[in-house]
This record gives sequence, structure tokens and C-alpha cells, in this order.
Amino acid sequence: MGRKWNNIKEKKASKDANTSRIYAKFGLEIYVAARKGEPDPESNRALKVVLERAKTYNVPKAIIDRAIEKAKGSSDEIYEELRYEGFGPNGSMVIVDALTNNVNRTASAVRAAFSKNGGNMGVNGSVAYMFDATAVFGVTGKSLDEIMELMLEADVGVRDIVEEDEDVLVYAEPDQFHAVQEALKAAGITEFTVAELTMLAQNDVTLPADAQTQFEKIIDTLEDLEDVQQVYHNVEFAE
Repeated sequence: MGRKWNNIKEKKASKDANTSRIYAKFGLEIYVAARKGEPDPESNRALKVVLERAKTYNVPKAIIDRAIEKAKGSSDEIYEELRYEGFGPNGSMVIVDALTNNVNRTASAVRAAFSKNGGNMGVNGSVAYMFDATAVFGVTGKSLDEIMELMLEADVGVRDIVEEDEDVLVYAEPDQFHAVQEALKAAGITEFTVAELTMLAQNDVTLPADAQTQFEKIIDTLEDLEDVQQVYHNVEFAE
């Protein structure tokens, strides 16, 4: 799992360096999640997941509160959840999740991000089958053995528990996100270095320098798009 964790850290570090953009994306995601059900995380699991993720990115409370209050109001903004799949150089694969109020605008922008940087869009299902939806939590201050014992006692659907650098990582089935989170919190763990529902590639690829540069342009362009919320890929970036 080490290489997958490197990709998660790289992605998180990139977003941490663009706080205004990530805050805006979380504001929209919180609004959409709150509109799906009650604007209360205790009764709205989708909202609770987003808020836990937002916490690991230090999203200000004011942004969270504003998005939830907007969802409580009479706003008639409707956003669609879309997924695009595509290819970069040398067998690299990309999944793009978006929230949009203009499907044509988003599709055109995502297609251009691929084509202008040497990639191409694929059809639905052409890439996603090579990724696994996964819940992942990162914990510090606890040993691998301690976390293993906690998860064993909690009897939740954990796929793997590994130690990476100073973190202990818990990989679980997506529908076990809340169960894992509650088990960790019950043990006094309230801060996570990562708390994500993500898509992990089954097999990573390493690109030669020129192809990696090209691929990074695809990713950067996609992540800069206003409608794009998440970008997942199977490339292990060289140091």
C-alpha cells in the first residue's frame, strides 16, 4: 500500500498549497451533500463524510457554516454529479469526479484538459474497473499493533492496516467509513491525517520523465477546473 499512500499524500499536499481553491470546492460539495437530505451531519451520512474530509484540509468553519445555511435556504441551484474517465501517456489512467450546474460546459472543459495535454477521454467504464473505491484513514500517535487490535475488536470491514512513515493507515470498504471512524474515535482518536473516500488504482505505473511532465499537465489542468472535485490516477510520481 506504500505507493498508494504516496499518491494520496502527493494529492493532499498539492491541494494544501491551493487553499482558496480547495475551500471553494469543499463549500460546493458540502452544499450539495446537505441538499441531499437533512442539513445535519448526524442524520445525513453523506454530509458527515464530507465534513470529516474537510476537517483534514482545515476548511474554515465559516465556509462550512455558510454552505450548510445556503442548503437550508430557498436556493434552487441544482448540481449533477458526473464521472469522466480518460487516458494519459504510457498506459496512465485518470478518473475525474465533478459537480456541475452545466453539463455541456464541464464535459467540454474536461475533454479539452485531456486533448490539449496529450491525453484522451474514454467511455464510461474504460478506466474505473482498474480502481477500487476505498475508505482510508491516517492516524498518528498509535502503533500498528494498537490500531490492529482496535479494528479487530470493532469487527469492521478493514482491507488492510499498514505503517507508512509516521502514520498508521487503515484501508476499508467504502460502506465501512463510519464504522471505522467511530471505532477510532471510541478509542480516543479524534484527529486524522487523512479521512477519505477515494479511488485507489489496482496497479500503479511509473512514467519516464518526459511522459510524467506531460501527465502532470493533464492533472494540473483538470484540478484547476472549477467544476472538478476529485482527480484520481494510477501514476506513481518519481521523486
